[in-house]
Amino acid sequence: MKIYRDLKEIKEPFANACVTIGNFDGVHLGHQILFGEVGQRAYHCKGTSVVVTFDPHPLQVLRSEGIKLISNYEQKVELIEHAGIDVLIVIPFTMEVAAISADVFVDDILIKTIGVRELVVGYDYAFGKGRSGNTQFLQKQGREKSFSVTVVEAHYEEGTLVSSTKVRELVAEGRMADARTLLGRYYQIRGEVQLGQQRGGKEIGFPTANLHMDENDLIPKMGVYVCQVISEGKCYGGVLNIGINPTFDEKRLLAETHIFDFDRDIYGKPIKINLLRFLRSEQKFSGIEELSAQIARDVVLAKEILIEQQDELVLACEERFNC
Repeated sequence: MKIYRDLKEIKEPFANACVTIGNFDGVHLGHQILFGEVGQRAYHCKGTSVVVTFDPHPLQVLRSEGIKLISNYEQKVELIEHAGIDVLIVIPFTMEVAAISADVFVDDILIKTIGVRELVVGYDYAFGKGRSGNTQFLQKQGREKSFSVTVVEAHYEEGTLVSSTKVRELVAEGRMADARTLLGRYYQIRGEVQLGQQRGGKEIGFPTANLHMDENDLIPKMGVYVCQVISEGKCYGGVLNIGINPTFDEKRLLAETHIFDFDRDIYGKPIKINLLRFLRSEQKFSGIEELSAQIARDVVLAKEILIEQQDELVLACEERFNC
């Protein structure tokens, strides 16, 4: 997949460009349907499948409180690439971009720069100044300027509308199985392993790989989860605690993962953590002995769950699912 991070990098329009445009936060099943439609249309007209997105997310610029993202930029790019898209155009979103009118966006970006032949958008997509570029506007523009417009209807899984808003809600509630249904994969956090207080192995008996979590991240419900850890291309089971360590009166928000059957030094190295199931809420224990006993029970239960889901987890470790 060819990636353009600035419209000025595009020297000429793409051949028979079949385009979709959106924020694609989370790259959930609804987004994947759009990518599939674009890919099919590009294949049939021997053209180029193109995804246009924005970075940062427009609401991070337009809202003072920002927005909690399901996937970071790196993960979004990986997921779009795995969808088989030829070209990804990432438009840096600024207040100047927000001020571009919908008709200018169509003329200068979609037609002159990209060379759109077919456009595929979701049923609720809108863009341009004041979000005036809705689906009705695009269909009218397509008729006048000779490109086709396909509007993909809302997609439901098990009676639930698939949307980024719903995924955020489910993650915040710790409903990981339901989030997976809408995403088509496990919800994942990722980052570089940080040096912690090092009491996990020495004092408690359960060493952990720690990730610092930022208040701007989409934070799952605090507590303990069964998880799957991807480190250096290999997958491991584990238990993850997301919280502030009340037993030790800490204030930093951490994701602490005890990885099963693992003894490698991974400080400073990247890991990916798939959240499978919420086990229990974070709680304050009387001391290390009580905490250690509870973690031991968590580990036993987590291993039972991992055995039950073994076949599914093998599939989740394939490259196209672990991003």
